Amino acid sequence: MKKTSLIALVLAFAVLAVAQGDVPAFHKAGPPKGAKLPPILAQDQLWGASFQYAYQKKAYLVAQKIGNVLYQLPCYCYCDRMGHGSLRTCYESTHAANCSHCLKEAYYAYFQTKQGKTAKQIREGIIRGDWKTIDLAQAADQVKE
Repeated sequence: MKKTSLIALVLAFAVLAVAQGDVPAFHKAGPPKGAKLPPILAQDQLWGASFQYAYQKKAYLVAQKIGNVLYQLPCYCYCDRMGHGSLRTCYESTHAANCSHCLKEAYYAYFQTKQGKTAKQIREGIIRGDWKTIDLAQAADQVKE
């Protein structure tokens, strides 16, 4: 019962935020030189109930490769309302593994980075909702470990 109430509350916040046109938190530039950010979960931490599918594990590998880009991107699950500062924050815990928004946005950012897009260009695509077309299983198949 508590889980259902929590899900309903999160969905209500998300609907309200979308209706208001809010852009979730992000940083306009990469982390400052010498900044000590919490680490993105490492390969040896990607186990258990949160990591049942290859696309969940590979998303964290992608996040490790483009962490500075993710730092500059919003996350449309609106986790900034829980204290997250950007999409990168989602990958510092198991949060992203359980959220299709976080997963799709990271894959979208990775593929756009591979095409030479800047973080600002990728952010604009995320704000437009371009990440919504990502198929997680197909995206994971395209990522080399």
